[in-house]
Amino acid sequence: MKKTLLAAALLCSVMGFAQIRMPQPSTTQKISQDFGMGKIELTYSRPNMKGRAMLKENSELVPLNQLWRTGANAATRIHFSDKVTMGGSTLDTGAYVLYTVPGTEYWEVVVNKGLTNWGTDGYKQSEDVVRFKVKASKTNSSVETFTFQFANVEAESIDLHLTWGKVAVSIPISTNVKDRLRAQVEAALGAEKVNPNSYQAAANFYYEWDKDYAKALQNVNKATTANPKAFWLFLLTAKIQKDMGQKADAKASAEKCITIATEAKNADYVRMAKELIAKL
Repeated sequence: MKKTLLAAALLCSVMGFAQIRMPQPSTTQKISQDFGMGKIELTYSRPNMKGRAMLKENSELVPLNQLWRTGANAATRIHFSDKVTMGGSTLDTGAYVLYTVPGTEYWEVVVNKGLTNWGTDGYKQSEDVVRFKVKASKTNSSVETFTFQFANVEAESIDLHLTWGKVAVSIPISTNVKDRLRAQVEAALGAEKVNPNSYQAAANFYYEWDKDYAKALQNVNKATTANPKAFWLFLLTAKIQKDMGQKADAKASAEKCITIATEAKNADYVRMAKELIAKL
């Protein structure tokens, strides 16, 4: 009876101590990037090299020529809030698993639907959405912690960079923005009653995206008529005229921008307009 009471007392004493929490050996990271008309989110676990070998047969880190979960613990997940293109295939919105097959010169990228898989367990090739190869490169310095990051973010293209050890892999992703923007612009301009702000949006689209300078100038002129104190619109007008080779008109528009921007006490637009004139 005394032994039982003593054991119970010791157990209560131990249970009363604070729990010891150890850091995870492979930390989880979630990165997010606005892209096109949506967003890309990536969730993955980040193992460390710890002096171990990678890209070897049966390597515990990065297995050569074998399906890899592209990180530690659960397979890497990627979520798209808008349609994208990878490896020549269009991917619908939603979540996917990002597997890779590492090689010495090329890595095969595998986008798969197996969201309930733990690592590569449960993987089915029939659930592949797309497979494609990307070139691997060597880096001068070694990266200790497995790292994903988004780079080269453009309106319709982006690269998902993978680096670990002295290996770097870039996975290209693209999306279609231009055609959808054109549809929106044409719908706005075709409305029974056009919002004056639509002329500015149309001018920007035709100038920056479509390179149709005539349409850009037509719409920016309508925008300045609707808002004659908009100094930023006169700078846009000057840029369009400059690219159309209309130097005298571009100078006049830039000077108009300077006059109105000075009245509005906006030094930035005064400076940009003067810089444009200097380039004519």
